[in-house]
Amino acid sequence: GVTMDTISKLQNIAQNNGGIIITSKAVEAGISRAVLWRLKNENKIQRIARGQYIFEDDIQDELLSIGLRSDKIIFSHETALYLHGISDRTPFEHTLTVPTGNIPSAVVQSECKMYFIKPELHDLGKTLLKTPFGNEVSCYDLERTICDIVRSRNKVGTETFLAALKAYAVRPDKDLNRLYSYAKQLRVSGILRKYLEV
Repeated sequence: GVTMDTISKLQNIAQNNGGIIITSKAVEAGISRAVLWRLKNENKIQRIARGQYIFEDDIQDELLSIGLRSDKIIFSHETALYLHGISDRTPFEHTLTVPTGNIPSAVVQSECKMYFIKPELHDLGKTLLKTPFGNEVSCYDLERTICDIVRSRNKVGTETFLAALKAYAVRPDKDLNRLYSYAKQLRVSGILRKYLEV
């Protein structure tokens, strides 16, 4: 059978990783994949992704789970607006940006909306934000997010685009110098000026 010691080790891993039991960390702690499999079959834990389990009655932090799948994943666009508190709607599917040529797993592709960007612009404005569960994930800062929304305005739709600009304009923590510096690098400064000066 599976010892209480094993369970408490797994609880520890989960606690330190936003509720997620990461297979590689379990293996490091001396718990084999076979034991994890057995616990899954006994319905003590459930597999949520490759290399990730959660305890049966825990609620999954979906953003954390996605973010753990690749260090190239940065949440962007609608998901970033949500994490910045600009949009209160949980996006139906999460949006992320990866460098061109870096294709995330089929699972991520099927569950998320993906944008690709030149590798040299991928880290521009990268920051850490807390999910609603209190776990940190990679996300773009407010200014990069606004530039992305402007760049992809046809894909995100006029309503989201205008609402985001309006919300940004009244944010006390906005940084217009940073915004225009990003806008230049992302080639949207002309269109951005047009909308923000209205």
